[in-house]
Amino acid sequence: MTDDSVAFDAVLDLCRDGHRRIVLGVLADQDRPLTMQDLAKAIVRHNHHTPFPAVSGETVTEVQHALHHRHVPKLVASNVVDYDAARRTVAPTGFDRLQPALSAILDADPDLSPPLEL
Repeated sequence: MTDDSVAFDAVLDLCRDGHRRIVLGVLADQDRPLTMQDLAKAIVRHNHHTPFPAVSGETVTEVQHALHHRHVPKLVASNVVDYDAARRTVAPTGFDRLQPALSAILDADPDLSPPLEL
């Protein structure tokens, strides 16, 4: 197995979840650290097609909980992002090596229409 196929398999695994695809798409588009709140807003806005303040507090809490306990830790463990707990920010790292596979997967997702907005 080549390094490229390993990287592609890793990207496929990371992109298995729709929320992670949104997070990866927003981070790739913005190419800067974003707050957990920014990422939650992007997920809510994309999935609910509703402005963030109009979505129920329960939905926002569920999204934030999933980000904090499931999605961001998986991305950190894969060395794709860094998480700053003090600032509650997520920064893209190593996106250069993932970009071709990540772009192909995000472009192929019919539910994601670029650009993904914050």
